[in-house]
Amino acid sequence: MRAPLLPLMLTCLMLGGPWAAQAQERDPASRQTLVDLAYVLGEAHGLRQVCEGPDDQFWRTRMVDLVETEQPDAALARRLKEAFNTGFVARQGAFPACTPLARAAMARVMNHGRVLATRLAHPTSLRSGSTQTGDTASRPR
Repeated sequence: MRAPLLPLMLTCLMLGGPWAAQAQERDPASRQTLVDLAYVLGEAHGLRQVCEGPDDQFWRTRMVDLVETEQPDAALARRLKEAFNTGFVARQGAFPACTPLARAAMARVMNHGRVLATRLAHPTSLRSGSTQTGDTASRPR
């Protein structure tokens, strides 16, 4: 499971650099992408805890870092927290044990997270009607 983590982890780290936009400066579509990414981080946290144990806080820490970097207003902060928690509960409920199916779900979640993080890091490159959205089935709309 460690190999699929690298692309999402690197992209999340890119968001924390000095070029990162704060949530207040983002357009509504980018703010929604932040919420979607929070959901995916929750999914990743839930799946990782299933396989690594309940003490693992890797993806929760990344969520805290995202919120600290973005400095969202109260309404967006609430949406981010709710999305993270919903993703966490959804994946832990769907995968109560670390099975090959749980690991496959983690790979799909990592891919979707990478796509979302890339979209946030490069907002204009993926808004031209491109269909490079990865696993869009990860989150119900």
